[in-house]
Amino acid sequence: MNSSRPYLVRALYEWIVDNDCTPHMLVNAEHKAVQIPQGYASDGQIVLNVSPTAVRHLHMDNEAVSFEGSFGGVAYSLYVPVGAIMGVYARENGQGMVFDLEPSLEGDEQQPEEQARPDDEGPEPPQPPRPNGKPSLKVVK
Repeated sequence: MNSSRPYLVRALYEWIVDNDCTPHMLVNAEHKAVQIPQGYASDGQIVLNVSPTAVRHLHMDNEAVSFEGSFGGVAYSLYVPVGAIMGVYARENGQGMVFDLEPSLEGDEQQPEEQARPDDEGPEPPQPPRPNGKPSLKVVK
């Protein structure tokens, strides 16, 4: 099944713009294929204002988000693979969504120190069905 992330990114962007807010994208600046101006990332991340008034030629597809943006008065072409997008939110109120990390599609493999260790507990056991047979949801913040 295809990743839901590109669909969610586009939906969140549209929802934020439709509500007259400013969409911001949190990006993993250290992702292999990210193309952003040097010197603007902090702690391996960068927040990009992707509002219609801040960017030109915005293109979102299932592979990446690309656009032209200005940094320090200089125009740059940016390319952000969908896997590098860590979140999309409205600047004004913080509403949006943060995504789980997912491996890039370029064949990045986990480093040995990132692989599961014997003391890891592993995945949570499945929850028993609810007595009334209705599905349950939990709030994720």
